[in-house]
Amino acid sequence: MLTKINHIGIAVKSLDETIPFYRDNLGMALAGIEEVAEQKVRVAMLRVGESLIELLEPTSEDSPVAKFIEKNGAGIHHIAYEVADIEAALAKLCADGARMIDEKPRNGAHGTRIAFVHPKSSHGVLTELCQVAHHH
Repeated sequence: MLTKINHIGIAVKSLDETIPFYRDNLGMALAGIEEVAEQKVRVAMLRVGESLIELLEPTSEDSPVAKFIEKNGAGIHHIAYEVADIEAALAKLCADGARMIDEKPRNGAHGTRIAFVHPKSSHGVLTELCQVAHHH
C-alpha cells in the first residue's frame, strides 16, 4: 500500500531561522517555499534523496501548527507516506476501523492529494497519506 516516505513534516517557529541549518549545514536542496492558506502555514520543502523534509511555519496564532508548537514545542509534526491510490488506501483504513481526520482526499501542496489519519489511531504520530500527481 505504501511506496515510500514522501516527507517528514517539522513544525518550526520561523522558516528564515530554520532553513539555513537544513540547506547549508546539512546540504539539502531547497525545493521551494509556498503558503498553504487553508492550513495557515508557510511550507519549505527540502530534498533529501527520494524524500523531502517539510518545514511548517504557522502564519497565524490559530493555525493547527501554532497550536502544536504551543503544546509540544517545535519538532516533528507528521510523517507522510506515499501511496499509489489514495482512495484505495483510505477505503482499507476505514474498513479496518481506523479513525480518520480526512475520510476523503483533499488537495495538498505541489498537486498532491492527501489525507490524514487521526493520531489516536496511529499511536500518537500524525500520519499523512499522499498521492503524487502523475506527470504524463
